[in-house]
Amino acid sequence: MPRSAKRHMKDQIYDIFLGRIQRGEINHGDRFVDTAVAEEFNVSRMPVRDALMRLSHEGYLDSTTRGFTLPNLSMRQICEIFELRRLLEPRAAALATNQLTGEDIATLTRAVEQSERTLKTGDIESLYAASEDIRRTWIMAVPNIELRDTILRYMAQIQAVRMATLRDAVAHETLVELQRDMLRAFTARDAAKVELLLLRYVLAGEDSFLRLKAREQA
Repeated sequence: MPRSAKRHMKDQIYDIFLGRIQRGEINHGDRFVDTAVAEEFNVSRMPVRDALMRLSHEGYLDSTTRGFTLPNLSMRQICEIFELRRLLEPRAAALATNQLTGEDIATLTRAVEQSERTLKTGDIESLYAASEDIRRTWIMAVPNIELRDTILRYMAQIQAVRMATLRDAVAHETLVELQRDMLRAFTARDAAKVELLLLRYVLAGEDSFLRLKAREQA
């Protein structure tokens, strides 16, 4: 029984931390030591260590001598992830189109309305939350589980990049407009249109990121 309980707690801690990473609740400056996490969950170090090591093996965290952190991706790695996004996400969204439920469409509608309000308020945190709701809703409807999990993994690795592009005032209106168009295409079950719009959305994000990097280096 204790062994079973420990294995169950290991999985619980893994799920909690994975959710925090995917929702952007963990920043690059955050560092996790197994003793501190064990204290948070009131458990021994072993299930915590197992959960954090699993996240590290799957690419969500880096293991260092001072604890676990988000991966510190190089410019090359970020550009390669954008290439993966261009290749995988448009097709994945097209596959998800006819799998979305009425509840999913309602969630997308609320999220797009929230995004649209940020054009007036400038509330980037609200834009980020809405964008996450949109992204996660269609991704979780992708019927190809391996494809879905691959996208979730690399998206978790570039949360900080996504936040930076959403703060780009030049891209803000374009991204919201594309979200609005994608909602219409999802609602109409137009998979071909969804695929095209998702590609445009990824390209807009990539363009924003490269523009911001060029500005930093100027």
